[in-house]
Amino acid sequence: MSLDRYPDVVADLDPADGAVETAELVVTDDVLVKAFALGPGAELDPHEHADSTNVFHVLEGTVTVVQDGDSDQVAAPGVVLHERGVVHGARNETDGTVIFTASLCPLPS
Repeated sequence: MSLDRYPDVVADLDPADGAVETAELVVTDDVLVKAFALGPGAELDPHEHADSTNVFHVLEGTVTVVQDGDSDQVAAPGVVLHERGVVHGARNETDGTVIFTASLCPLPS
């Protein structure tokens, strides 16, 4: 038995152009780790978590991360911190699939 949840979860993620697919890697009472696969041209709309910190771990490809109106390209491996209440999102401006995880903690009540 492998302790690594990543390979089995991402094996099923195959987004079409412009599509976003997600899968939950870890769900507990106080943390959520979710995988996001963005096909070429796909976007995760900007949003915020007022009571939670959110961390992106870029695992495959290069994603354009949006934070409070600014954007930056982050290539794998990369880590981006979104403090509580900061508006953030992501988009894929490449020709390949981009995969990153988002860790959210604590979970909103």
